[in-house]
Amino acid sequence: MGSLADETGNDVEIYRRPFDETIYVDSGSAPTEALLALLDDLGFERRTAAIYVWHEVPEHLPEAEQRKLATRAIPTLLTAGYRVNIHPGLFDEATYRNAVAELRKQRATPTTARTTARSPATATTRRRT
Repeated sequence: MGSLADETGNDVEIYRRPFDETIYVDSGSAPTEALLALLDDLGFERRTAAIYVWHEVPEHLPEAEQRKLATRAIPTLLTAGYRVNIHPGLFDEATYRNAVAELRKQRATPTTARTTARSPATATTRRRT
């Protein structure tokens, strides 16, 4: 059995298996380390078995928080250039809209502090009189 992401042609599939409460985040059979690290950073727990690597939403979170975590990751993954699909039953529209707004806000805010250094010629010095 191949991965769901491979079958659908997406980079990331977020879903539940029948009769299983775990939310899986499948990144295909050959994910890049950059994608795996991004999924780690977004709060998913990495799992491995033999040659397979996948992520899961932490089970200790309440159900609503699990869905929110999964949904909140989508705008960041899309912005990074990944194709993402989430099962409709796991998608939370309000959380998605908030995540998009937050991402836009972060992009609008300069990430580096702007400092202006004075050159010796323009620096003012106090003279003693």
